[in-house]
Amino acid sequence: MMIRQNTSIVTDFFLTGFQNIDNYKIIFFIFLLKMYILTVSGNLLLVILVNTSRLAETPMYFFLSHLSCCDFLFSSNIVPNMMHITLADGSPISFSGCLLQFYVFASCTATECYLLTVMSIDRFVAICVPLRYSSAMNSQLCMHLAMWSWLLGFLFVLITISLICQLDFCSSRTINHFYCDFIPMLELSCSDVSPVVLETFFFAIVIVLVPFLTVLGSYISIFWTIIGIPSSTGRKKTFSTCSSHLLVVGAYYGSLLSIYLFPSGGQSDNINKMLSLLYTLGTPLFNPVIYCFRNHEIQSQLSRIFHCLKNIHTFLIWQ
Repeated sequence: MMIRQNTSIVTDFFLTGFQNIDNYKIIFFIFLLKMYILTVSGNLLLVILVNTSRLAETPMYFFLSHLSCCDFLFSSNIVPNMMHITLADGSPISFSGCLLQFYVFASCTATECYLLTVMSIDRFVAICVPLRYSSAMNSQLCMHLAMWSWLLGFLFVLITISLICQLDFCSSRTINHFYCDFIPMLELSCSDVSPVVLETFFFAIVIVLVPFLTVLGSYISIFWTIIGIPSSTGRKKTFSTCSSHLLVVGAYYGSLLSIYLFPSGGQSDNINKMLSLLYTLGTPLFNPVIYCFRNHEIQSQLSRIFHCLKNIHTFLIWQ
């Protein structure tokens, strides 16, 4: 795919990555590599733990496995190329490759918003109307909710991509970022970007604001229900069933809103990149860490797998 200028054709962009870090380039690369390995292994481990046990029959863990798949795709879309950019002090990327990276990035963001919303509704039904939980959150409904989360997330962003393809771009092709993000791409356009901005604003309401308000409303109802429980033991036990999800939601929306809802004003580009790094690298790693350390069912399944591997290792040694 090519974008025409006055006298030439732009076939690629140039991602600058983090600048002025020559003395720490190798250290930063190793940091990215370790974080990526931890993120991939953590999320894949969660998927395996859930789908190789009866946990997959529980709606919360069923949605959690989808969330981990989304985090794996999200991280793998950006971090490997970020490591290449770090070593190469910037790297070109084709226009079609840039669009593809942005498409996967934005689609995973939207899908995760929907999945977190569905998980909050699951917690609302489990805590506020427990007698109807089994019939309400049946396996067929859970399958449909997960499917529509993925479909809507990936379909909505196609409209944005089609509008970006219609833009004309100026002679500058340098994107001062470590991945193809929406705003840095629009800053290079010579066309009127108001239709794209208007469409994005509308979809931001549908993809981010509505799910966020749904999550907020669900947890307000959950907290009122918990407050109404007479015993402190009952309150603690009930709150523990949703505390992990609440932490994940707080970290996800906190980092997302800090980047896109609140402009960084006079802050340097590197600070903006650090906020984006926190969102693209920290959030996918945060999810499995929270669920593995705070969830007894996940810990029990993990212990069973380690015990099984230990027995296999012992058996092989004695053969």
